[in-house]
Amino acid sequence: MFKRNNLLAVLLLPIFAVASFSAQAEGALSARQVIDNFHADLINVMKNGKQLGFAGRYDKLYDSVSKSHDLTKIARIVIGKEWEKLSEEQQKKLVDVFSKLSVASYAHNFKEYSGESFTFDSEESTTRGGVIIHEHLSIPDDKDVKFDYMLKDNGDSWRIINIIANGVSDLALKRSEYTAVLQREGFDALIAKINEKISQYSKQ
Repeated sequence: MFKRNNLLAVLLLPIFAVASFSAQAEGALSARQVIDNFHADLINVMKNGKQLGFAGRYDKLYDSVSKSHDLTKIARIVIGKEWEKLSEEQQKKLVDVFSKLSVASYAHNFKEYSGESFTFDSEESTTRGGVIIHEHLSIPDDKDVKFDYMLKDNGDSWRIINIIANGVSDLALKRSEYTAVLQREGFDALIAKINEKISQYSKQ
């Protein structure tokens, strides 16, 4: 079953109408298609969640998350001005562990299937060249969860750069938490905290 409360708190995953030429190129997916494909992958993993286990779900979702999310941009936004203070090696390490955290979050929260389904509600363009896809997740015997996906064209395709679940911004949650750790305790402490969270996901 979908882990409703956990995802609202830690969706890893998480700003912006005119699509650029590259997004309109032949064979390129639209923003909505990116979300549709990602949701299809999530549902498929949920349906096989028990058999796959955490490691199997993680492996199945790694490419899907990497292709649908701009993980480098998200990591950079999350720590804001602190990004420029990091060395190139530190930046690469942060993107790597943050990417693993994002995949682990999905593998943990979407572990079982009990009839959940995603439904498209609407799409809007923004004045900053992005697209917002509004959808909701129907959960049997529970309230729907509203998702607002913010996507930006990165030059190759549309990619998710933030997810708002029932009005809660994943990006804002992470920025508040991780920036504070980085400023107060330093880079190594931040990496350790993220790795600890990944470990917790893998055991639950």
